[in-house]
Amino acid sequence: MTGSSSRTALTAVAAVGAVGVGAAVWGIGVERYLFTLREHTLPILPAGSRELRVLHLSDAHMAPWQQRKQEWIARLAELAPDLVVNTGDNLGHAEGLAGIRHAFAGLRGVPGVYVHGSNDLYAPSPRNPLRYFTGPSKAHRSAEALDTGALDRFLTDELGWHALDNTAATLEVAGLRIDAFGVNDAHRHWDDTAALIPKRAEQRATGEADLVLGVTHAPYRRVLDSFIDLDADLLLAGHTHGGQVRVPFSPKALVANCDIPLDQARGLSTWTHGGRRVPLHVSAGIGHSIFAPVRFGCRPEASLLTLVPAS
Repeated sequence: MTGSSSRTALTAVAAVGAVGVGAAVWGIGVERYLFTLREHTLPILPAGSRELRVLHLSDAHMAPWQQRKQEWIARLAELAPDLVVNTGDNLGHAEGLAGIRHAFAGLRGVPGVYVHGSNDLYAPSPRNPLRYFTGPSKAHRSAEALDTGALDRFLTDELGWHALDNTAATLEVAGLRIDAFGVNDAHRHWDDTAALIPKRAEQRATGEADLVLGVTHAPYRRVLDSFIDLDADLLLAGHTHGGQVRVPFSPKALVANCDIPLDQARGLSTWTHGGRRVPLHVSAGIGHSIFAPVRFGCRPEASLLTLVPAS
């Protein structure tokens, strides 16, 4: 190699290295703090209904020192939602509940439903990020157990929300009857959609709902298909972090940590099964594991879904 060629190669290597360092600095030091509110309007309510404002929260992965995240979530109460749907992984540390208490305090008394993600039961563990390209992550047998009972007492007793882990609930919100059902974390195979069949039968026996919600932490295909079979009008999920690191402006995530198509790993799309097409909203989530403190091309987010009458 000539001297000129050597200098060119070294320049190229240095440029690639500089880009990599710049991307890491942005993803770790800047973008993971660029909390963003996504807004969508869905025409799925019965004619004559007033609009319904649904705040979708997911994957806070809260640690006690994450004060910027706590303050941003707390301000979401100013949106005056009619209903909160929380799709799990609220905790990210053994002491994370203190931050969740502060972040969610303003939502006390707002009707809500929630399901668990695995990080509501077990603390996160270090992982090799490259393994996400080989398929969904595996459970760590040595993971620290979290105080899930304390989290549930806060969400149910203090906030007034309904737990939907492999069960169902009926709510009256803004003059509408809402039938909601959900499953525990499908990523850990804790989902039991068969248990929902008699629950849905009980709901149907008491009258017709204006809106039927299917709620899951991890949007596995088997769960979404089952939810449509149970007559869901809207599917809500989290878990994917939107890929967490994405090629900017690409419609597809690089990974989803489940079997959902990569172009549906974030945002609003349509899930088709059994001849029905149902809106699916997958939140990219507000947080990240404390062992992977980065967001690139995928800002942390919450979503406000405004449901209006179908035309």
